[in-house]
Amino acid sequence: MKPFVLLLFLAVWPTWGRAERPYFGAEPGALAKAKQAIATGDPVLVGALKKLKQDADKALLVAPAAVTEKQKLPPSGDAHDYMSLAPYFWPDPAKPKGLPYLRKDGEVNPESRELAANDTLRVRALAATVEALALAYFFTAEEKYAAHAAQHLRVWFLAPATRMNPNLKFAQAVLGVNDGRGTGIIEARGLADAADAAILLLGSKAWTKDDQTALERWGDQYYEWLLRSKNGQDERAAKNNHGTWYDVQAVHWALVLKRTEEAKGLLDQAGVKRIEVQIEPDGRQPLELSRTASFSYSCFNLRALSDLALLGRHAGVDLWAYRSKDGRSLRVALDYLVPYLGTQPKPWPGQQIHGSSPDEIMPVLRRAAHATGTAAYEELLAQYAEAPSKRFQLVTPR
Repeated sequence: MKPFVLLLFLAVWPTWGRAERPYFGAEPGALAKAKQAIATGDPVLVGALKKLKQDADKALLVAPAAVTEKQKLPPSGDAHDYMSLAPYFWPDPAKPKGLPYLRKDGEVNPESRELAANDTLRVRALAATVEALALAYFFTAEEKYAAHAAQHLRVWFLAPATRMNPNLKFAQAVLGVNDGRGTGIIEARGLADAADAAILLLGSKAWTKDDQTALERWGDQYYEWLLRSKNGQDERAAKNNHGTWYDVQAVHWALVLKRTEEAKGLLDQAGVKRIEVQIEPDGRQPLELSRTASFSYSCFNLRALSDLALLGRHAGVDLWAYRSKDGRSLRVALDYLVPYLGTQPKPWPGQQIHGSSPDEIMPVLRRAAHATGTAAYEELLAQYAEAPSKRFQLVTPR
């Protein structure tokens, strides 16, 4: 699209529905800033939009997934209940039928990815697909993207024949031990992402205010389960990345459901409850360093903390500015990892049993650059050749 055509498009872009709340997957004002930059021909954002459209075109070929597709029923006997097996647990060769399963940290049991008995990959596909389609619709106004995103949302959340029951009672079961655990809640972090992205569809023919209201009604039930259930309380009590990702989900849902004060209350606790517990004054994250993939988990937890900080931008809580009396902060955690990032990283001193991807840390570098004004983070980000085409460029433009 030529710049003058895009500027005209931006001038008439429908805003109905968006005054009700922002899209929390982006920094405040970021999407408008990205549109303006694209209109002026910013090469990075034009390239990122091109890649987004490619992803969205692929997403158009993805059929909507449903929890009811699995062949094995959960203990409840209801196919609408989400179900999965714990990924790091394997049969015990010394026991009859391998029960109870034994933990092998960082080693994924293929059983936990079989679609016949696990909803794990389905919920991942939902989040990735809806986000790509919704953002593509926002930036292009092409109805095909909104229509397909709406189909995915209706199948997963709304349609009586296929909708997921709003709980995760049977997530990450350990065979021979339990039917599900609070630990499994981490698998559903994409549900809030999908529900949040739905706001970008308002104004399209495919997604009405009634659809949005119905989705939020489902979200109300899930959010209450997340807060009140034993599994939810267990996960909230976790001190490592599981606790952080629980907070991300709870805060994200609270914002989506317009419970801003509840979101702010959770965010206000994050400094003492997460940053001070998880990060040492020198930036190490001991609970993640104890894992067999210690570098990956250090990046993964820092990504969760930076997601919390992003959500905090929408609730008036600045987690990037939080610093304990002895110096624990998001910034020192990132600075600890910096020597091991980029194109010429130092050898990681901890255990890392498999390869790692920079996808978790690249958005953190951009957010840190914005929050702290430190050019070195942006310079490090520029070392990654794939960075210009990544989606975070559109939701957190430079």
